Amino acid sequence: MKIIKNEKLIKRNGRIGQWTSLGALAVLGLGMYISFTRTDLFVYSIAALLVGFTLTQIGMYMGNRYGRSPRLDEKLDAGLKGLQNEFVIYHYMTPASHLLVGPAGIWILMPYHQRGQVLYRKNRWRLSGGGFLQAYMRIFGQENLGRPDLEIDGEIKAVKKYLAKQMDESEIPEIRALMVFTNENVEIEADDAPVPALKLKEIKEFFRKKAKEKPIGPMQLAAVKAALSE
Repeated sequence: MKIIKNEKLIKRNGRIGQWTSLGALAVLGLGMYISFTRTDLFVYSIAALLVGFTLTQIGMYMGNRYGRSPRLDEKLDAGLKGLQNEFVIYHYMTPASHLLVGPAGIWILMPYHQRGQVLYRKNRWRLSGGGFLQAYMRIFGQENLGRPDLEIDGEIKAVKKYLAKQMDESEIPEIRALMVFTNENVEIEADDAPVPALKLKEIKEFFRKKAKEKPIGPMQLAAVKAALSE
């Protein structure tokens, strides 16, 4: 498998995450200092705490994707290691952060690091368990699954539009998505979900099976790769 990634963007965003987290600590510390020493500046203390909290959220978001080792792209690379040479994974090179192209077709990989129990019920994704820390983080929006269906639909449309700039729209193969959970401590119950959801260790075999179904021909695959290399 060939790996193509935007190293410049990864390094830049990793540094942004680090500096944002440090800035958040400084602002939060200032807010706490004001609240204990200058009660007459209470409004400024609240403002500093709100800004610090916002910066913390941004720092955690960037850190989870670009700063934590191993990074998300590195985890996906490890999970797919061993696929045949016809496969190419593009990290941060297209509108989709992680795009796999090969004999199995075109797939948008949507990684999630949450642990606990992932359920798909009544057209909704739900996350439960995972311990106190994850429950605490869900309160502040860091560990929620949100609406993967809407996010995936948006990425599929964006990739189609991107490819349409380089090739005839009628020649673009079906673009599908896979939800990938990178934490080993996760249980998935989503048999009826419109989008498959798998653990990281399961995705290589998944794509090998999909490749045997031959959803894309050699010429069509070559055309897509050529469009992505422009």
